[in-house]
Amino acid sequence: MKILSIAIPCYNSEAYMEKCVDSLLAGGENVEILIVDDGSSDRTAEIADAYAEKYPSIVKAIHQENGGHGQAVNAGIRNATGLYFKVVDSDDWVNKEAYEKILQTLEELIRGPKTVDLLISNFVYEKQGATRKKVMQYRHCLPQNEIFGWDAVKHMPKGKYLLMHSMIYRTKLLHDCGLELPKHTFYVDNLFAFEPLPYVENLYYLDVNFYRYFIGRDDQSVNEKVMIRRIDQQIRVNKLMVDAFHKVKFTNKRLRAYMVSYLDIITTISSIMLIRSGSKEALEKKKELLEYIREQDRWLYRRLRYSLFGNASNLPGRGGRKVFVTGYKICQKFYGFN
Repeated sequence: MKILSIAIPCYNSEAYMEKCVDSLLAGGENVEILIVDDGSSDRTAEIADAYAEKYPSIVKAIHQENGGHGQAVNAGIRNATGLYFKVVDSDDWVNKEAYEKILQTLEELIRGPKTVDLLISNFVYEKQGATRKKVMQYRHCLPQNEIFGWDAVKHMPKGKYLLMHSMIYRTKLLHDCGLELPKHTFYVDNLFAFEPLPYVENLYYLDVNFYRYFIGRDDQSVNEKVMIRRIDQQIRVNKLMVDAFHKVKFTNKRLRAYMVSYLDIITTISSIMLIRSGSKEALEKKKELLEYIREQDRWLYRRLRYSLFGNASNLPGRGGRKVFVTGYKICQKFYGFN
């Protein structure tokens, strides 16, 4: 059985997918690489088939009608046979030395007495044009090189939270929790990093810079102008995260605190994009989102509405919105996100 299944969602990725796949082939026979062609109209399918033919024991090409990033991840989860599962986007890649350490650690954990549900590692923002690469690491928040539970997780600052890039789930956990990402919706990576967490009991953090997250293409979903155009999809994901939170019967306060903090960030992002849009309709959508949260979960609403970010995003009038946007730009520069 493979140690790790890696899904690569691909849509018209011919220009950069080979760099991604080549970096993952270094895992050899320990890995299963699932290239998911999501209805591409360029040479993506052809490239995927060529890899599958050349590396039949490692690479599998999956072809489907276009369903979006989430549907491609769903296909990866369904077809995964490895004990652990990771998503690597087709314009990203991994570091070879860190990759070897990841696989070695997973193999040791599999042979150990405890089951680990989630392995966490660092990722690097490979921002186009930036000479200094920002590393998202968790060494001050999480115990290193040991199995731990949520009680051992320290406070995680707002700029430091788990993303899809830093996470490797146990495959069976994803099957058991019934994760099904929505079709034709961007930003579902937030659901992937959020919804399964209540099923995670044991975690392990490896302080290596594994994932290289390329950022800077004009057509990327995280580009601010693109996000504003697709704000309805961001709001949809935001609401689905609220729904997922509301269904959880929490037994661990640290897990609940982390998930509230994550939702605070996502709701703030929704708010800033709606404010940046500048239209009356967008401001109405901002009110509607808060009302939705209030109707779903009044306790959660109070935590989000009256948090530091919640208060800032609801400062009254045009002047208040201007102050909020200025604060956002400062954070944008400090943390290095798009």
